[in-house]
Amino acid sequence: MRAVLQSALADLADVPARSRWVRSGDLRLHVLDYGGDGVPLVVLPGITSPAITMDFVARELPDLVRPIVLDVRGRGLSDSGKSYTLDDYADDTIAVLDGLDRPLLLGHSMGARIAAVVAARGVPLRGTVLVDPPMSGPSRGPYPTTLDAFLGQLEQARRGTDADEVARSWPRWPRREQELRARWLSSCDAEAIAATHAGFESEDFFTTWPNVPAPTVLLYGGESPVVTAAGAAEAAAANPAARLVEVPGAGHMVFWDEPETALHLLREILKGW
Repeated sequence: MRAVLQSALADLADVPARSRWVRSGDLRLHVLDYGGDGVPLVVLPGITSPAITMDFVARELPDLVRPIVLDVRGRGLSDSGKSYTLDDYADDTIAVLDGLDRPLLLGHSMGARIAAVVAARGVPLRGTVLVDPPMSGPSRGPYPTTLDAFLGQLEQARRGTDADEVARSWPRWPRREQELRARWLSSCDAEAIAATHAGFESEDFFTTWPNVPAPTVLLYGGESPVVTAAGAAEAAAANPAARLVEVPGAGHMVFWDEPETALHLLREILKGW
């Protein structure tokens, strides 16, 4: 059972964005729209990351772009879905993109996989930033975080957790991000997590990646177990038009692990577009 805590909803009062809603078929999807006159940048978070968990990144960008962060189906304030395939997520993203003039698209982890599918479909975009996409898949190594680990953290959130407990799993994160994780993780649907995790190992990123058109940047953690040095080399060979940018010292949770460096590199990428 998903639960959005009153304390979690109160966090929205401190977010410099407007909540709005988008229809994707029968689903109601929630987005945080930071406004401004810049080019829209639609942001797709990871497997257990509601939109508000990307606020610390999005709030630093409105001088360059208009960030619009999606609560992916089954997370945050968006509806749960009947299924959770990459195509489902891509359809939802295209619904959010509707009416935006050649936006930019940024995804982290699961969101990066979704962004790759959207871009490969030929949706008109100014550019795509894929942040540490899972490169696991058929005949490849498993995704490094087990499903049991994700579900264990979700169970902690459902029974009631705090930032100190979150810090045991994510010790490098800024304190505010640990607090947000503690309050918002229970909004995630267990079925969505399980189905997405299964997709990390059944849906091959490298089937889509070569078809992602330029301009595209693959931003990855220099110490990531998800995009390893070998994975980055394979990605460079499979899509020579793409630009690869390493975030030194960062693991898979790139922005959380090295906030200043990762944000600086992202801003430099966006300035170039």
